[in-house]
Amino acid sequence: MAFPSHRRRPPRKRRAALVPGIAVLAAGLVVLLVVALQPGHRADDAGHARATSLTGDQASDPSSPRRTRSETSQSRSESRSGSPSPSSSAATSTPAPHRTAAASSRQPSATAAVPRTGSGAAPLAGRIRPAVTYRGVATHYDAGDGDGACLYGPTDDLMIAAMNHADYESAKACGAYVRVRTADGASVTVRVTNECPLPCAPGQLDLSVQAFAKLAAPSRGRISITWSLLSPSTTDPVSLRYKTGSSRYWCAVQVIGHRNPVARLEVRTGGGWSPLPRTDFNYFLSEHGSGCGGGLRITDIYGERLVVDGIALRPDAVQPTRVQFAAH
Repeated sequence: MAFPSHRRRPPRKRRAALVPGIAVLAAGLVVLLVVALQPGHRADDAGHARATSLTGDQASDPSSPRRTRSETSQSRSESRSGSPSPSSSAATSTPAPHRTAAASSRQPSATAAVPRTGSGAAPLAGRIRPAVTYRGVATHYDAGDGDGACLYGPTDDLMIAAMNHADYESAKACGAYVRVRTADGASVTVRVTNECPLPCAPGQLDLSVQAFAKLAAPSRGRISITWSLLSPSTTDPVSLRYKTGSSRYWCAVQVIGHRNPVARLEVRTGGGWSPLPRTDFNYFLSEHGSGCGGGLRITDIYGERLVVDGIALRPDAVQPTRVQFAAH
């Protein structure tokens, strides 16, 4: 009988041994849970990444909503590109740098803008500029019928002058009005219609005898002067003239009666406005006929532009327009 009882006791011993093992395992689980629930314990790396991605206000305020993974990724990508964070109120009103550059490139350039009337700035001026006093000498010559290198033709108004070669600047001075003064206070206003060749020095004006007589006795021959550019008052419009021999295959255009010096003349073509080169005899030349007989755009030294249509291609005919540059 001892053999059967011996077979039944080992199972009872195993059950007895399991009880303390389960107790130890349960105790271990309890310890792990206690440690895991302690404040500041980092459960995993992903949880730590989410916590450090919060802003300072969100981290200190438990009621602040946590940002999603997509929001965190967006913040990181913006940080790498240098763009402002979307959580900043200032960022919502400040465009990204590349947008600012694109917007500035759309700005417009300085030649497309028409300056305000009365502005002293003359971005297209050559050697002769407004608000500048030039010093030199005045001499005189027999102006005859008033015609000269600018090819304006005869005139009854002989208050005219020939500009020295340097300041004549390949006809850029043609048509300019200047006020000439002497040290004793005498003054006269003249229009540039001619060129005084070398040895006329920079600053020198060769006046008609009639204009010189307003300053001093012609017998003096040579006097010291100062002079400056004017923008005179006038009610007369600008006129245009095609040179003799002009046709739709070749033409030269002249601007007459302009209040301010002319800086540029353009003709309308299929591709837009095309500038014509200026000759030293004061015509703008289209050697291949481009734009001859079409629309014209005239720009003065201040950047103001006058557009003229309907001028017939009639050689050597002075044709008045209905426009004039603003006074400065």
